[in-house]
Parts: sequence; C-alpha cells; structure tokens
Amino acid sequence: MLEKLQHIEDRYNQLTDLLMDPEVINDSNKLRKYSKEQADIQPIVEKYREYKDLQQQIADAKTMISEESDKDVIDMAKEELEELEPQVEPMEEELKFLLIPKDPNDDKNVIMEIRGAAGGDEAALFAGDLYRLYSRYAESQGWRIEVIESHEAEVGGFKEIIFMINGTGAFSRFKFENGAHRVQRVPDTESGGRIHTSTSTVAVLPEAEEVEVNIQDNDIRVDTFTSSGPGGQSVNTTMSAVRLTHEPTGVVVSCQDEKSQIKNKEKAMKVLRARIYEMEQAKAQEEYDENRKSAVGTGDRSERIRTYNYPQNRVTDHRINLTINKLDQVMEGKIDEIIDSLLIQEQTEKLEELGE
Repeated sequence: MLEKLQHIEDRYNQLTDLLMDPEVINDSNKLRKYSKEQADIQPIVEKYREYKDLQQQIADAKTMISEESDKDVIDMAKEELEELEPQVEPMEEELKFLLIPKDPNDDKNVIMEIRGAAGGDEAALFAGDLYRLYSRYAESQGWRIEVIESHEAEVGGFKEIIFMINGTGAFSRFKFENGAHRVQRVPDTESGGRIHTSTSTVAVLPEAEEVEVNIQDNDIRVDTFTSSGPGGQSVNTTMSAVRLTHEPTGVVVSCQDEKSQIKNKEKAMKVLRARIYEMEQAKAQEEYDENRKSAVGTGDRSERIRTYNYPQNRVTDHRINLTINKLDQVMEGKIDEIIDSLLIQEQTEKLEELGE
C-alpha cells in the first residue's frame, strides 16, 4: 500500500510541474486533463502526507525515549507516543478507502433510457413510474432533467423515454440502475384483481465529451422529418425532428422534443456520443478478468436487477439480496438506502481486489 501511495504522490508532484509548463498552459485540453487528474488524487496525497508526518512524530518520540536520560523528557515522549500510536490504524483504513479506484465517469451527467419491455400496456405504465421515480430523486439532489426523446403509450406511461440528468456526481448515483426492473401488481385494467408481472429496462450512460469519443462528421447521416406525438398524430409540420445514423457502428438516434432542428440535433449528438462511448467501454470490459466482475452486476440491461412488489409494499435488489418494505417511499424517489448499499458492496469488492 505504501508503495502505491508513494507512486501517487510522485505523480502529483509531476502534475504540479506540468501545470506550470507553458506548453500545457497554452493547450486547453491538456490543462483540463492534468488539472482534473491532480484534483482527483489530491485527497489521497494530503492524507498520505499527514500519515507520513504521523509516522515521523512516532519515530521521533521513540528515539527520544531510547536516547534521552532526562526522566521528564522521556515521560513527555511516552505521553506523546500514547496519543499518536492509536491514530495509525484508523488513518491506514482511511488511506485504503481513498486508494479504491474511482470510476472515471462518476462525476459526469447521465443519459437514461427507459423502455417498456414484457407486459404490454402495464410495462409502459411502469416505465412512466420509473421516470417519475428518477425525476423525483434527481430533483431532491438539485439536478436538472432534460427530456431528449419520448414516445408515450396511449394508456399512459412511455413505450420509450430518453432523458438527461445534469449534475455533478449524477452518474455515481444512477449507474446501478442499469438493467431490467420487474414490477408485480394488479393493473388498473384488470377486473379480476390478478397480479401481473411486467418489466421495463433502464440504460444508464455517462455523458461523453467530444474529446473522449472521436466521431467524424462524414460518418454521420442526418435525416430530418416532422415530429409526431402519441398515436402517431402530427405535432408540427416543420422538418424539426432529427435522426442521426453513425454508419461505422450502425447506432441510430432520433430527437424530436424541441421545435428547433438545431437543438434536436445537439441533443441527438449527446445521446449518440454516449452510446458509442458505452460501446467502447464494453469492449474494454470484455478484456477484464471474468472472475473479478462485480457482484452488483455486469451492467447488462437484460439482467434482472430489481423487483417492485406492490401488494406487499416490497422492493428487492437481487444483486445484493437487499429487501426493504418501503416501496411506497421508493416510488417517490427515496432510493438512497438502495444506492448506498450498492456503493458499499462495490467498495468492499474493490478493497478485496486491492489486497490481492
């Protein structure tokens, strides 16, 4: 651990020199990259320096005890040692947690895609409920929600809705929502009172910056068309809706929520960039040792991650076997208890990996 900490401090010092280099100062991309890297490791370096100072004080006190002949000085050194030594273990534990690799996407904005899956109308209604849940949670965090594309179902809810959550740290809280969400309840349309099971899928993508994804303009086909609402009725007669096709990957994104073609294209580009970024990350993940995949899930959106049981007011996260009887509160956006439990599980596994 100490070797890793020293390596990080050496890198911090190197970054300090780089940030004073005129070549870096005049290159906005490098300046931003190095500044962020230094800011990310600064808490580790500060705590490591505090730890080294503590160890030095302990060593000095021990030297004083072994070399001094004055009883008062020795007694004073022993008292100092009794005060300092109990601080070592808690500080080492804190350093271990600080060494846990941070997800580089954690601070980013989020693009979420919710789709009704198995269950027909009930799946679309549940997709609407999930959108409301996430909107409430985002609002409680002071984050801004921006709808990019939506297709409402005739009965209510959504066949599909794509939206962006703008706020520092949004991805760190929403990333665990990736997967299939199952609901068990009696639909409003069910006269016999039978419980139905339906699913909606959620995809969580970190917003990718232009410098992170190389998309060439000549690789994108742009099509424009008129917007349409629920049931296919025309919303306007102008060609404001935009469809982008990234020909090398076949990724297609459309946006029609804005009346301006330019704004729709900007929103569609954000989703396109995020999807291609996700594809590149997925390729890298395939190279990761299968035995080290997190128990909180592979991130595959086909994986059933959670069940919402309305008759018993119960929600169960299957990845960590967490069950809480607060479904009514969860559906109002109070999901911190679930997210915090998933974060603890993730940190525990990363700590175990560090110790290997």
